[in-house]
Order: sequence, then C-alpha cells, then structure tokens
Amino acid sequence: MTEQTTAKASPAIVVRPARRADISAIAGIYRHAVLNGTATFEIEPPDEKEMARRWSTLCDGGYPYHVAEFDGAVTGYAYAGPYRTRPAYHWTVEDSIYVDPRMHRRGIGHRLLDRLITDCEALGFRQMIAVIGDSRQTPSIALHRAAGFRLIGTMEAVGFKFERWLDTVLMQRPLGSGAGAAP
Repeated sequence: MTEQTTAKASPAIVVRPARRADISAIAGIYRHAVLNGTATFEIEPPDEKEMARRWSTLCDGGYPYHVAEFDGAVTGYAYAGPYRTRPAYHWTVEDSIYVDPRMHRRGIGHRLLDRLITDCEALGFRQMIAVIGDSRQTPSIALHRAAGFRLIGTMEAVGFKFERWLDTVLMQRPLGSGAGAAP
C-alpha cells in the first residue's frame, strides 16, 4: 500500500473590477496608507461614504478600478483616473495602487498595475503617469520601472507629512501607440 499525500494548492491572486461591496476593504487599506505612510499626501483618511463617491465618480467616468483578492479577501486595489481635468489631457491617465501592508511582496501590485495598463490601452488612453508620494517609496518606483515607466522628474519638498518634507516622483509610460499617432 502506498501512502498518498494531497497538497493543498495555494490561493491565487484574482484581479477583478471593484464593486460597491468592496468599498469597506478599500477604505481600510487606504486608511492604513493615510495614517501610516507617505504614498498619499492626505492627512485624514476619508470615510467609506467618501471612498464610495470617489469609486463611483471614476467608474461613471469610464476609468478602470480593480481589486485584488487573495484567498477570498480584498488585499489591494488600483485605479486609473484623469491626470488633469483640462480637455487636452483627456488621453493621459494617472494610476494609483494600494496594497494591504500584510500582503506586500506577493506580486499583488504587479498584477494590479498590469491589469490597469491593459485596460487603459484598450480604452484608447495614450500615456500613464505615476505620481509617487515620497522619493523614499522605492518599492513603488521599482514596481513602475518594471512595468515600463521611466523617471521624468522629482518635485522636491512639495508635501509636509509626519513632520518632514516629502518629494513627489513623476514617472511616465506610453500606452498603445503613445504619441505615435493622433487618438
């Protein structure tokens, strides 16, 4: 008689469009980022109602907004939104990515960013801008560099949080044909 072992498969990361039911988890992830990190320059975390309003505004505007699930729980989220509101900027988007700190270094940010890039290209956008709060956010800079972004500049000491001045790092990636043709 041979002994059989059954290995339990590790849960997969699933990236899917965010739903209203995800807002509580999204707000929790963002709350932690606001209170403990410098990826965002917000000082007070918005409540769930405000996070739902932001989600709805982006989705109603036709922008992609996704969550990552790991073992059935929302562990990160990402969205693209307008880079600036003036009409000439219409074809340029800004990305935002937040991952539950207990889930860092598991590829969740990569999966979310890859999905955003794919969706934004399919929607006809031509440039994606990463506005990275704090030049010490080396994991975010590395994530964007690995996805084909290039450094386009650093704005020095433009934010003040946690009793220190913070830089903002700007990175850019062409989408689709980029500036090679009119939209």
